[in-house]
Amino acid sequence: MNGPKVKPDAAETERLVRSNWHEVENQIRAAADAAERRPDSVRVIGVSKYVDAQTTRALFAAGCHDLGESRPQLLWQKADVLAGLDGLRWHMIGHVQTNKLRRLLRYRPIIHSVDSERLLHAIDRESEHQQCLTDVLLEVNISGDKNKTGLPPQTVADLVRADDLRHVRIGGLMAMAGWGTDSRVAGEQFAEVAALRDRLRAQTGAELPELSMGMSGDFREAIAAGATMVRIGSALFQGVL
Repeated sequence: MNGPKVKPDAAETERLVRSNWHEVENQIRAAADAAERRPDSVRVIGVSKYVDAQTTRALFAAGCHDLGESRPQLLWQKADVLAGLDGLRWHMIGHVQTNKLRRLLRYRPIIHSVDSERLLHAIDRESEHQQCLTDVLLEVNISGDKNKTGLPPQTVADLVRADDLRHVRIGGLMAMAGWGTDSRVAGEQFAEVAALRDRLRAQTGAELPELSMGMSGDFREAIAAGATMVRIGSALFQGVL
């Protein structure tokens, strides 16, 4: 009978995280090559929600300088601990309540998960208050799953066209494949998001350079569809968790 799993010490954690990071880099490079894209056209967002601040620091040291959290409280707790790391950029990838914005925006994250007009305008108002420009992505519910957050595709154009935003910059779209989808269906859904982005460009004139799509299990399909950001979590912490 197996005993309790022994957590690796700090040195072993750093070694494992570094090895995992290099393996993910290699897989991203291979996926980009297969899609006839430059590897540097895809940015890895290391999803650190699974681990503590010290392990998150190890991921940064390994070379992953874009870190994502799904809960505002975890983001600002880790950001305080890791303050001073040169080149670290935070990404808010989970649902954001408006009452968390004041503290969240102090850390100047890219917010991937704007899923309502109300939230978009709340970010704009708080950004004005803090005298900053906040980069956001509009989250699209491309699968139509009622249990998922995100905007229906048909409503996204209205937000892109909004002309009363002064302190928010909409950089593109974010989406997740539906629960339980296989790689083929995930690829089709990601391709729909890319096609939606292209239509929005044509209709509104907005550049929308970013597509945040794909996670540890489906980032290859996302890269094939044009993802510029992939959100990788569990693959970076194998042997650590």
